[in-house]
Amino acid sequence: MPISAAQRAAALLTVSAVLCLTGCSDDGGDDQAATARPSGSGGLSALTEQQLEWDTCPPPSAAEGGGSAPTPLPGGTPWECAFLKTPLDWERPEGETIELALIRARAADNARRIGSLVFNFGGPGGSGVTGLPGFAADYESLRSRYDLVSFDPRGVGRSEPVECATDKELDAYYALDFTPDDQAEERTLSDAQKKYAAGCEADAGPVLPHVGTESAARDMDLLRQVLGDDKLHYFGISYGTELGGVYAHLFPERVGRAVFDAVVDPEAGVEDGALGQAKGFQLALDNFAQDCVDRGDECALPGSTVAEVEKGVTDLLAALDEKPIAGIGSRKLTQTQATNGIAQALYSKEFWPYLEQGLEAADGGDGALLLALSDSMNGRGENGSYSNIQAANAAINCVDFKERYTLGQAKERLPRFREASPVFGDFMGWALASCSQWPVPGTWDHPDVSAPGAAPILVVGNTGDPATPYEGARAMVKALGDGVGVELTYEGEGHGAYNGGSACVKKAVDGYLLDGRVPASGTVCK
Repeated sequence: MPISAAQRAAALLTVSAVLCLTGCSDDGGDDQAATARPSGSGGLSALTEQQLEWDTCPPPSAAEGGGSAPTPLPGGTPWECAFLKTPLDWERPEGETIELALIRARAADNARRIGSLVFNFGGPGGSGVTGLPGFAADYESLRSRYDLVSFDPRGVGRSEPVECATDKELDAYYALDFTPDDQAEERTLSDAQKKYAAGCEADAGPVLPHVGTESAARDMDLLRQVLGDDKLHYFGISYGTELGGVYAHLFPERVGRAVFDAVVDPEAGVEDGALGQAKGFQLALDNFAQDCVDRGDECALPGSTVAEVEKGVTDLLAALDEKPIAGIGSRKLTQTQATNGIAQALYSKEFWPYLEQGLEAADGGDGALLLALSDSMNGRGENGSYSNIQAANAAINCVDFKERYTLGQAKERLPRFREASPVFGDFMGWALASCSQWPVPGTWDHPDVSAPGAAPILVVGNTGDPATPYEGARAMVKALGDGVGVELTYEGEGHGAYNGGSACVKKAVDGYLLDGRVPASGTVCK
């Protein structure tokens, strides 16, 4: 599933630390910032009229990934944090409430302020409270006329986080073989998934059935009202496009200026979505390998063709399946972690040098860099503490989607996945069973994002996107309906387009969000 932009940024810090071969220190926050459990009750009108108590932001909680409190923006604008009360169960809005963590930076030009621009950076499971400060420089032009606002969705970060296991248990869990080769390995994986799901249920309790995307979309509409905006101005990245599409379907008349970047295919169910990702990551690996071939002797990897470079990757993974190698400290690099690390590095062309170094080092018996990349994907900090990004990802996806594949059913579909990707096919195919033991039923086959009557939504697709393949953007435009989806294509690499370095994309997006100029649908940027 797509991961958050903030998590990808964290990878640069993680792998840099490993390259320096320095000792790890605990710079993380503690649990003092964690939100309270559900409490209180009150009518929905009381919730829409609540006053947010903005204050200095604390350091991120452990579930948000730890670290230091966000520093002021250049020029001195501070980050402010608050909590939004929202119904635990939107079908019973008069009942118990939970609190969602919020963050904002005020608009630079208050006289020309349009309103608030709400961000979701993806996942599902990514913390917006840590993501927005991490990417603030990229969105500074938008702060000229908007308060930049983000939040930890329910189940995420500081907003009733779903947590499924201890850090030590997660180290063992992520070291398992997630592409079993025999019945014994299948039983081990099945037992581990069952224990993991039980841990999520024990931790989250009554919150677990209510962490789905539809509830999060209703939370966003409550946030819109409490922020004082007549319309929701929105920037969704990756899974954030799915969340935005569901919002548009539920509240088409309340859609303001909205941008969907790195678009999830709303028509794809669990299997087709996973198959699309297998193809997307394979395409990204092909492009990485082609770049290596084009650089000739400058590339550290063996092979004079794409096929030869990729054979080196598959040979490495096969060897790791037989025998893990040295990783970080006492932890070894397994086949699954190596595959995970390779996928993480393909999220951005910026990571390709790390992938090249990591593959070369692993071929020589040093798995530290690939393990660091895998750690970043899984939300593991240098101090050994995990954020809850993967637990929330599982909880949200399993509440959203009805399909429950057994390991046997996933195994039957492996040929299709292997044909799509010799490197990632098994990994993505077996992952179909990740919700098989989940204690809460799912909601839909795929989300409904039809939004007749909504304002134009700018839908940005990247032709080289590994996690949300380009075809998803066209599917989203079609599903939103005539006159709503406006397609913008970026011919580039990486997950997402706005931060990809294209002046053309930035000009089109800023022109719409800041001045209301809708680009012609079908515009292509490079």
